[in-house]
Amino acid sequence: MAPQVVLTGDRPTGRLHIGHYAGSLVQRVELQNEHRQYVLVADLQALTDDAKQAQAVRRNIVEVAIDNLAAGVDPAKSTFCVQSRLPELAELTFYFLNLVTVARLQRNPTVKLEIAQKGFRRSIPAGFLCYPVSQAADITAFKADLVPVGEDQVPVIEQTIEIVRAFNGIYGDTLVEPKARLSTGPGARICGLDGRAKMGKSLGNAIFLGDSEDELRRKVRAAFTDPRHLRVSDPGHLEGNVVFAYLDAFDPDRQGLAELKSAYVRGGVADGATKERLFRVLNELLTPIRRRRRELEDDRAAVIRILEDGTAQAKSVVADTLARVRTAMRLDELV
Repeated sequence: MAPQVVLTGDRPTGRLHIGHYAGSLVQRVELQNEHRQYVLVADLQALTDDAKQAQAVRRNIVEVAIDNLAAGVDPAKSTFCVQSRLPELAELTFYFLNLVTVARLQRNPTVKLEIAQKGFRRSIPAGFLCYPVSQAADITAFKADLVPVGEDQVPVIEQTIEIVRAFNGIYGDTLVEPKARLSTGPGARICGLDGRAKMGKSLGNAIFLGDSEDELRRKVRAAFTDPRHLRVSDPGHLEGNVVFAYLDAFDPDRQGLAELKSAYVRGGVADGATKERLFRVLNELLTPIRRRRRELEDDRAAVIRILEDGTAQAKSVVADTLARVRTAMRLDELV
């Protein structure tokens, strides 16, 4: 059986944080050893919710690549490519837009949630409303049959499948139908340091892969714990406690963590002690990533070459898909 083709990627809206690491980067490192993996830097999709940030998005393309490389995604095993350098994706998106209704896009649970989070109300950019169609074009252009996603992105894969089936039903069997691979485990969805459901740069509640040791310590000290745990002797609560949520995701000493939880719930463990443990765990995780990041930042030209070479390789794949689509639609025929 041939290896599956995997498409994964990031919108370059800022540096990657430990939520990205737990939710996607670990998977990429694992998947690249057994599958044909493309890592798409989706800079065009990053503009769908803020077109005024084009220069920031452009700068972040290299930063996102550096974060991936520092975390262990190997350009010899995974192909890095930039969305805006592949115009075939935009053409494919245009064809797919004719296969989905505005009402269907408005019902997409992922889109509805993000519209509410961003406070668009009725001022929704058309590009943002349609970004699941753009993602469908990305997935099918790479002939991806496996797409790693969190639970919140499953509706986007479902919409892609609908588009693929609609296209193949009209024009014949042309496009590959993808499957979602769900992130699993405690690290699948990391909340923000302040206890909010989402971690992000704009919310000021994220630990980034490139944070210094001092930055990491400061952020961990500010992490939300248990507001009812006023004295060390008070029984503590684990539910909603960000420190223990992060320890669940990243602490490799499962027995020691279980013992700490029991002691905390009984009472007698200070929040400062739990935060110090979390700092040690995260600092051990991030130290080699920081070191690798510094090396990559000192040779940004090499990172740019990785993006350029990967994009050139990807272009032949997406161009082939587009050619098949145009042939199926008989767009190359004048009569």
